[in-house]
Amino acid sequence: MNPAQAEAMLYLDGPCLVLAGAGSGKTRVITQKIAYLLRDCGYMGRNVVALTFTNKAAREMNERVKTLVDRKLAKGLTISTFHALGVRFLREEARHANLKAQFSILDSDDALGIVQELLASTDKGRLRNVQQTISLWKNGLIDPDEAARIAATPGETEAATVYRSYAATLQAYQAVDFDDLIRLPAQILASNEEVRTRWQNRVRYLLVDEYQDTNVCQYRLVQLLTGPRAMFTAVGDDDQAIYAWRGATMENLARLTTDYPSIKLIKLEQNYRSVQRILAAANQVIERNPKLFEKKLWSDLGVGEPIVVTAMDSEELEAESLAMKVSAARVERRAEWRDFAILYRSNHQARILEQAMRNLKIPYAISGGQSFFDKAEIRDVLSYLRIVANDSDDPAFIRAATTPKRGIGQATLQALGTYAAERELPLFGAVFETGLESRLTPRQIEPLRTFVEFIQRIQWRAGRRDGRLESGATDSAGQILDDMLGAIQYERYLYDTLEERPAQTRWQNVLELTGWLKRKADEDGMTLFELVQHIALVTMLERGEEDNPDAVKLSTLHASKGLEYPHVYLAGVEEGLLPHLGKDEEEGDPARAAESLATRIEEERRLMYVGITRAQRTLHLSWCKKRRRAREDLVREPSRFIEEMGLSQVKVTEEDTHRAMSPKERLAMLKSMLSKPAG
Repeated sequence: MNPAQAEAMLYLDGPCLVLAGAGSGKTRVITQKIAYLLRDCGYMGRNVVALTFTNKAAREMNERVKTLVDRKLAKGLTISTFHALGVRFLREEARHANLKAQFSILDSDDALGIVQELLASTDKGRLRNVQQTISLWKNGLIDPDEAARIAATPGETEAATVYRSYAATLQAYQAVDFDDLIRLPAQILASNEEVRTRWQNRVRYLLVDEYQDTNVCQYRLVQLLTGPRAMFTAVGDDDQAIYAWRGATMENLARLTTDYPSIKLIKLEQNYRSVQRILAAANQVIERNPKLFEKKLWSDLGVGEPIVVTAMDSEELEAESLAMKVSAARVERRAEWRDFAILYRSNHQARILEQAMRNLKIPYAISGGQSFFDKAEIRDVLSYLRIVANDSDDPAFIRAATTPKRGIGQATLQALGTYAAERELPLFGAVFETGLESRLTPRQIEPLRTFVEFIQRIQWRAGRRDGRLESGATDSAGQILDDMLGAIQYERYLYDTLEERPAQTRWQNVLELTGWLKRKADEDGMTLFELVQHIALVTMLERGEEDNPDAVKLSTLHASKGLEYPHVYLAGVEEGLLPHLGKDEEEGDPARAAESLATRIEEERRLMYVGITRAQRTLHLSWCKKRRRAREDLVREPSRFIEEMGLSQVKVTEEDTHRAMSPKERLAMLKSMLSKPAG
């Protein structure tokens, strides 16, 4: 360890803030400090907690700690995301939140469905704005009453009205959303001394990764968990704060120094990832931003190759050129596909890059886009399978009971939810209770009972009798799947609610899912219940576990944070795209309209800094003179960040090809690129 890393590891005289620049070994500092606490300082595993923002980061830390500390010493150690800790806290303290221990967790799509019902609108933009505003209020510890008081625009007033009903609906469903997983523990710790004392005695030392990404709620949670002892280490980098739109506030780093005047400040400035030329460009960009703390990255990995800037005529030619350059560089440098990454500002840039990769048969992996298992139609079908396998799964019950529509509305579900909570039953189990008849009219009860009877018939065919799983399934999983889709008329529902093209695409996705499930059931002899458990595992793994295939990584800049690649290509480095100036002001979005352009540029500059510092050995930037948007070609200018990197004097390579190439021309160009001498 270098001296600064060692100092950060050994410091235990109070709160500690480690300012860790990109590639400066922050994960090493956190894991070595955990090992030091357990091995040398007598801390029990159960009294040490480390919090991160992603499952991937938590897994990586866990793996590293296993190699440093004897398993017995690490027993009870918690290394998890904020949200995972929130779940554990609420399961233990559910009664203090007026929840049953087996409360349901709604993900973003399930929650959006409730907002849609409350707004009675299909305008996706409006729904997302309301959901985002409620989320920001929750992250800021603002309740519905205060939200109604501070709402300053028509959009915020609408969101505040929905927020009150939304909160009541979640309570009735005995459900929480993702924001509640942190908000509710913070509220309980603040208001309940007994719970606060218990948890402060349990968490004797706390470590927090990516502190610049915390929001008001997470900051408060850390304060309340550590209490007056304030034994914690926060690791962060104000230059990599790129999540303001999610409620993260890098002021939390500055607040630490005022809330904890004696806090020890340690800077990690030696970079172990990138050559000096890349770091110099990153330093020059980020020094244009106002500084919370001064720091400058440096490296002893050598100067490195010049950074290349290429001007392209169009996005098609940019994508084609990038694909060919990657293909040629792989051979020239004797590299692997996984050594290359193409990074871009917005998801919509991926489609044309994917096409170029496919044209040259280059294997690629994409991140920052939508997972197959997150698509609405896949989630719809899986909700039926989930409720068949586990009829206590309330979110699955709500989704399946209302998709396709079958006369079960929000008011019915809310009354059912309230009754089920009083009786401490899942929604499914409450439907046939005679007491429900005093809360709902026969017209409301009938479609509920019809739906539950339909699910029970499928359960019976799959081998479930009286709530118990038995081996006597009467039909194969594939047969049940086909019959279920036919019975709910899902294909017809898609064509009734969507235009033909999207309906066709969605139905194809459903067929792809069911085809895969049937093959899995046949090949591995799985019952429907085993299949559902397998799906749950696969979807969890797909969202978290990122394998490392030998493929070029295509990724948004946001999704690339924390990763590194020998060779990085930044696409679309032009004004209006990077920095992305936003079209929200034009559309009258109040949240964005209130945000000053200067603040927006500062956040975009940090995003550029993140992109630059993903590169280990070489960095290539490209921009387009024209880019198509809504059927017209817009003239573009190179991004101001190119000049800020100190590259204004670099000779810009002009790719003077005004049309897409034929396969034959493409091959000839590749050959000529490969015949150039290496280096």
